[in-house]
Amino acid sequence: MPASTSALAAPLTFAPRFKDYLWGGRELERLFGRELPDGVVAESWEISGHPAGVSVVDRGPLAGRDLPALVAEFGTRLVGQRGETAVARGEFPLLVKLLDASHALSVQVHPDNDYAAAHGLGEPGKTEMWYIVHADPGARIVHGLAPGTDRAALRRAVAEGRVQDCLNRVRVRPGDSILVPAGTVHGILSGVVLVEIQQCSDTTFRIHDWNRLGPDGRPRELHAERALDAIHFGRTVPVPVAPTLAGAEDGVRREVIADCDHFVVERLDLEAGARFTSELDGETFEIWGVLSGRAAVEPADAPSLALEQARFALLPATMGAFEVRAETDTVALRSYLPARKCPARDSNPEPAD
Repeated sequence: MPASTSALAAPLTFAPRFKDYLWGGRELERLFGRELPDGVVAESWEISGHPAGVSVVDRGPLAGRDLPALVAEFGTRLVGQRGETAVARGEFPLLVKLLDASHALSVQVHPDNDYAAAHGLGEPGKTEMWYIVHADPGARIVHGLAPGTDRAALRRAVAEGRVQDCLNRVRVRPGDSILVPAGTVHGILSGVVLVEIQQCSDTTFRIHDWNRLGPDGRPRELHAERALDAIHFGRTVPVPVAPTLAGAEDGVRREVIADCDHFVVERLDLEAGARFTSELDGETFEIWGVLSGRAAVEPADAPSLALEQARFALLPATMGAFEVRAETDTVALRSYLPARKCPARDSNPEPAD
């Protein structure tokens, strides 16, 4: 039965979907008090319309409805005019996760939109950003390749089993923001917990997996040739991102920590008692999550919603005026679609050999 549009007057929250990949642990329980299933938990998909982990509304008049069904019913009233291309494809454009890298992830690359379309992958490319919530002392990530590593050099390294010699490792600390454009070789090494905000895609090409065995006792599949084709050789981006101040008044400091064709992410530091006021007028949805402290979203035409630590809420594009009120000193992330249109194709700056 179709739901009333008035259901979009309030934020939507979802039951998390847990993934038990072999590199995970129990850090989401320790850091956030999250109730987890038994065993290893590597990822918690917080807001997702992807078939590999569809989010289901966990409270309110839309409880029990999944996100793809809501996109199909409400379209741009939920997603906003900036997301009309995604709506036409029946997709929610972003995916939000928590990741516990108790052990190193594989070294991998995600294709861009151009590669995904040309090879019929059935989903877009994948640009993502990471916000580091926790990092053990000395923890590192892989971001890009060592200087001077071109396609031919990396192909030789793959053949000789020494990919690790070609990787650019970067130390990370809590509060760092990392932009990972599609086509960038990357990997999260051990001892890191982060928020990942990304395009709604799950295509990954592994190029190195630290010579370990999968759950079946055999090496996990690598995709070296596809990775070599998808990598944007010679492109670099700053690591970590240098935040850009977007506003600082009345106890609210806003910084843009990721800005690309697919999403914008802000970090907000709110003093206890401070209020951030805004309005959703149909252009874009917003996703809010509190990483420390306590805050509440107060829509103009619906009850207040407490933002639980490390849980995320989807604010529909037509929700209208709202405030975010900090009960204590609070750090929050705010994500939305950029005003510019996402290009149908990304370009690879280096021609294929």
